[in-house]
Amino acid sequence: MTARIRRELKRVAFVSTRIAGTDGVSLEIEKWDQVLRRMGMECFYITGESDRPDERTALIEEAHFNHPAVRDVSRRAFGRELRSPELTNEIMALTRVIRDKLSAAIRDFEIDGIIAENALTIPMNLPLGIALVHEVQEQPIGCLAHHHDFHWERERFLINCVDDVIRFAFPPALEQIQHVVINSIAGAEFSRRTGQSCRIIPNVMDFANPPAPPDEYAKSFRREIGLSDGDLLLLQPTRVVARKGIEHAIELARRLSPDRAKLVITHASGDEGDAYAKRIREFAELMKVDVIFANRWIAETRGTGSDGRRLFTIGDAFPQADLVMYPSTYEGFGNAFLEAVYFKCPIVCNRYAIYRTDIEPCGMRPILFDGFPTDETVDEIHRVLGDGAYREEMVEENYEIASQFFSYEVLEEELRLIVKRPHNIYRLLGRRREA
Repeated sequence: MTARIRRELKRVAFVSTRIAGTDGVSLEIEKWDQVLRRMGMECFYITGESDRPDERTALIEEAHFNHPAVRDVSRRAFGRELRSPELTNEIMALTRVIRDKLSAAIRDFEIDGIIAENALTIPMNLPLGIALVHEVQEQPIGCLAHHHDFHWERERFLINCVDDVIRFAFPPALEQIQHVVINSIAGAEFSRRTGQSCRIIPNVMDFANPPAPPDEYAKSFRREIGLSDGDLLLLQPTRVVARKGIEHAIELARRLSPDRAKLVITHASGDEGDAYAKRIREFAELMKVDVIFANRWIAETRGTGSDGRRLFTIGDAFPQADLVMYPSTYEGFGNAFLEAVYFKCPIVCNRYAIYRTDIEPCGMRPILFDGFPTDETVDEIHRVLGDGAYREEMVEENYEIASQFFSYEVLEEELRLIVKRPHNIYRLLGRRREA
């Protein structure tokens, strides 16, 4: 039976609205891809935007959440409670278009299993979710739904006129889908709302292969963004959105040294608007703190911008930081937290809920505050900055702990268990016999 199972599950397709750039979902897809390939599987991509190999990618324009028709549907679906017949018809028409292209891609790539990456989780693209559910119901293929952030975790989705669609597909209550969440709180809420079980697989990093020491190119990052040798680089490796708690990082920069401490934010606002970025600029002016919005210098690969500016990867930026700031009030897990551990940076961290439940019990040692920074927080930062041996002990211990709990090896063990579970395999094989 084992040999047969391995033959059955060979070609896997990630399905998502976008598989490109440095957003959390795209980063985790790359990690899962690496682990699945070392398990002997071939990986493909079905998406609205991709930076993956063309020969393994099927682009479906309507799968992107920023497709004009999809954006129009979302605009009319949320913030109101009465749906027009025209909107229903448009959702169904888009579903048919996506469904036809999805079926063709699965057929052309000879896909054995789908990994739906947030596409059955958060209703950024309603027709894509419906199309995926129809495909899973009608095709003899396996499906794993990897959930990063649910609609009930975002206020903008609370008022809507598509509750029937959300209940149908975000997430779907289908026993033939193996559901995976990234933290224990999401797992408990998922089961409460759907009545189904799920597995918890946290975000991971390849701790078995530590990063190479920074080269001269990476070392030029500080100079390129305008820092001098005596400046403290406080790195905020997140988007500029309200739940990232950037005000706390600005306050700490002020309390440490407003003349030397420079807060460097690596990512732009993304799909949540620019109002919070304006608020951050105003607050930084009030606190007389220099904030550098460094997304102009951050890219997926090194290179040169259209204006001649040097471009750096996020991996170039981390080793140049004196401190990594992680003052989030809410996170699905904490990808940037693990990246900071991977690059052996000291971390200033707010004890957000998932940190308390899923990371703190492992024994991590960041510089912590609970809700707001205190004098003790500042004192601990001064100790870390001033005592090299203490800092080294802290970052090395964090790396060792993360290697045990948040490594590729942990992910591979979990994925092998999912592949081997009778709950999934026997049903899949039975559906194939019926087909």
